[in-house]
Amino acid sequence: MADIDRLTEVIEPEAQALGFELVRVKMIASEAGDGGQALQIMAEDPATGQLVIEQCAALSRRVSERLDALEEAGTVLVPGAYHLEVSSPGIDRPLTRVQDFTTWAGHEVKIALTEKVQGHRNLRGTLVGIEGDIVTVADNRADEVSFPRTLIHSAKLVLTDALIAATQPLDTQGVEDVIETEEEESNS
Repeated sequence: MADIDRLTEVIEPEAQALGFELVRVKMIASEAGDGGQALQIMAEDPATGQLVIEQCAALSRRVSERLDALEEAGTVLVPGAYHLEVSSPGIDRPLTRVQDFTTWAGHEVKIALTEKVQGHRNLRGTLVGIEGDIVTVADNRADEVSFPRTLIHSAKLVLTDALIAATQPLDTQGVEDVIETEEEESNS
């Protein structure tokens, strides 16, 4: 099993060197269909809240080189074969850092807890915010529920019109270079 904390310690400086903020490091089942595992890295450019393909590729290269160098020196952080997946967090992003719970206050969230709080393990409602390490959600069924951030198993934004309006538009660089063509319809 990979040590996520150690991986984060190694990956975060590589992301920062490129001017990115690390959002999440996680081992997941690979989507390659081979039954393997994937090291998923989510990062963002603080100026845009996203990464474009070239930025993902640059981070992937840096992390690969760093992990390969450590492995050559005898430190294996991910045992066995794995795929490296580097991506932007997307609009309906996971909430993992303290700043996420401040930045996205007022938006709808889905949160799964590791144990019940006020009789609820799964919450969905408006993120009120975070004070210290206590997160508060105005749950759709249970009014306001507050809990330590350490009890969060997973938390993510829910895709809503308000979230789309609050999110910076995706990078459209190069869009003007796209040439649209019309396909001819056959009359058979």
